[in-house]
Amino acid sequence: MPSDYNENDYLWIKELLDYPANLEQRLGQFDDTSQIKLPDDLIDRVIFQDRAKRAIRKIAQNKGHILMVGRPGTGKSMLANMFKEVLEKSIGDYLRPTETIVAYPGKDRNHIRFAYEHPAKMDLIISDLNTAIETARNNLDQFSLSDQIQSARKVKIALIIGTCLGAAGGFYFPPAFIAAGLTGMGSIFMYMQENNHRAQEKIQRENNAGTKNEVKHIQDMVPEVLHDPRKDKDLMARVSEPSARNMKGGFRHDPYQSGNLQTPCHLRAYLGAHAKSPIIYIDELKTLVKVGYMADLLEIMQNKEYMLEGGRSTGSGAADRSENHLKANNIIVACCNHDTLAYLQEEGDGAFLSRIEDKGEIIQMESAVPENEENVKQIAQYVKQEIINLAEEFEEAWGEVIEKEGYESVRKRSEQIYGRSLPDGFKPTVREFARGTVLEIAKELRCRSSDGKLSSILRPINGIIKAAEFEAILEGSPLVEPRHIHQALQEHLSLEGGLSKEIGEHKNNLKKYIGSMTDSIGYVVGLAVIHSKSSGQMYGQPLPIHCQINVGTADTVVAPGKIGDIAKAAAQNVRASIKKVLNKIGAPYVGYEMYVDYIQAHGGVEGDSASVAMDIALVSDYIKQPVNQHYGVTGSLTGDIILAVGGVTEKIRSIMDPSLGMEGACIPWLNKYDIEPLLINADYEYIQKDEIPGIRIFRRRGQKDPFDIYFCKTKYNAYKILMGLELEAVEARMAERSKQDRAFMQNLNEA
Repeated sequence: MPSDYNENDYLWIKELLDYPANLEQRLGQFDDTSQIKLPDDLIDRVIFQDRAKRAIRKIAQNKGHILMVGRPGTGKSMLANMFKEVLEKSIGDYLRPTETIVAYPGKDRNHIRFAYEHPAKMDLIISDLNTAIETARNNLDQFSLSDQIQSARKVKIALIIGTCLGAAGGFYFPPAFIAAGLTGMGSIFMYMQENNHRAQEKIQRENNAGTKNEVKHIQDMVPEVLHDPRKDKDLMARVSEPSARNMKGGFRHDPYQSGNLQTPCHLRAYLGAHAKSPIIYIDELKTLVKVGYMADLLEIMQNKEYMLEGGRSTGSGAADRSENHLKANNIIVACCNHDTLAYLQEEGDGAFLSRIEDKGEIIQMESAVPENEENVKQIAQYVKQEIINLAEEFEEAWGEVIEKEGYESVRKRSEQIYGRSLPDGFKPTVREFARGTVLEIAKELRCRSSDGKLSSILRPINGIIKAAEFEAILEGSPLVEPRHIHQALQEHLSLEGGLSKEIGEHKNNLKKYIGSMTDSIGYVVGLAVIHSKSSGQMYGQPLPIHCQINVGTADTVVAPGKIGDIAKAAAQNVRASIKKVLNKIGAPYVGYEMYVDYIQAHGGVEGDSASVAMDIALVSDYIKQPVNQHYGVTGSLTGDIILAVGGVTEKIRSIMDPSLGMEGACIPWLNKYDIEPLLINADYEYIQKDEIPGIRIFRRRGQKDPFDIYFCKTKYNAYKILMGLELEAVEARMAERSKQDRAFMQNLNEA
């Protein structure tokens, strides 16, 4: 039988062995990250997103809008900040507002007017108004009864004098005593009248509220400064929850609504991002869609102005309005995920997207980028940037303690945090990454993608870099070594990663138990992956599968359990593939009932990557040939050909731990490049079993614990690796089994 492989195929597999050396060459010459120089241009510090960076520079030139679409962690927020920096350095002085926005009382208590004034001129106007009001308050005539008091006092004094003269004259002329008594009583009355006037004057001065109300009314007419460009100099406003209140502004609630104490609406007005900020960064466009603000945003983007209206349907502020427009010539920088983009395409026939494209661009963020020389060099730059960021975090957390108490105090305090003793000389200072460690980061980025690309979802990698830094610091290592990355990967797992680790341990124990209790006929170790929605990473795990073929009256395939449509279709394809072989070898027709059991796959199964494993298990049960349980297998079966599947790198990594007892795996030929990252910082060699090429990776130094990976083009290649049978032997045994089943059915019918 002719071989499925040719000479070029073997050369391609051998070329894979050159990958680590080629990667090191593309990485550039450096011993550790201390020798890495960062680009001066801030926008070039955002790695991988070259297309987005070019678009941002072009849009900045035209002051257009931007919509960045991509998964979390691809650098959308960083690019938005860089966009602001580009405009800040280039034309920031012309973009930044220079006029004060002032609110004046309107035509009635529910209306206001806006004006744009020079800040210094507005300061002078308000100062003059306040001075005039204060002068008016101080120059108000006080209530006074001084004339009445002086008149009563004069009469009182005259009567006292008359009383004294009458008393003196009474010694010479007795009737004068009568006049003295009358004038004495008169002086007493005038004394009481004088005191009465003084009391009335004091009471009126203390209770003179009428003049205060008049002054308050004048004070309420003073204009209110709603935005002073001298105090708010930031070009960009970051809006995480866009709504009418924080985008347009509104009117605050007034608790004083009675007794002539209500606050005028121009004093309760406040402005949103549209009126104050030249650039508006909407961090998550999905929120804007949920709150129904899209129609308002479209109108403002079109008209570049808007009326300020009350933000509530009832209560204070609902009836408040502005009489003239506010300016809103904003540059919109928005971010969203792909699910939001699908909604925007339908909403108003894509009106928002049309506005963006009219004066800007929709930027598709790369989730993965090609592994070329430029992108590989950016990995070292990215690691260096994260080291600098961590150094700033250390300075913020421990800088004051180090300055006041020294590193020894930091060590003692850190021992309280970690709950264990730390080595002498412990210092919370960053360590540079060794060259081999940067290669491990490149390996991780490659493993988290497919098709020979590097993952652009960097936020989860940030956590791994920091965790590795802490491992090196606690160990006292001068550099972050590859082993620190390995430790960080074990500890820094996403929710799905922790779940996958737990499931993997369970599946390993299950696999060992099945292997000890069965003859391995009909059993195969498939390979599956769990996708992390947060980090985008795939976590591999073994998937034990058991299949049976029983002679019956009809051709059926049963796959019980919670499996998806693609997995069900894959099971049907496997049935068709087996029937094709039976027809090919001229086996007599017999109906077969085929059963596929994904053992304890409680979370369900979806996808067609287990179709080769199902085929092997069914054929194994059909011809009663054991399957090597120390090898995993994955691939999508179409006829006899094995096609590529996703997550192969992670599937292989999931079974490479020597404690699992796995010795190798069979993968599709088309997935051969997914093995490249597994060769980084490892010993390996080319192998070949008959005509099937492969690579042997040694899991321990000294070429110990070999793990063999074979690249299969057809299912018969996998048969040879897992069951040790050639094509002719498989077909002969299938034909013999079919004849036996045919004879059995005939005897059964005759009986």
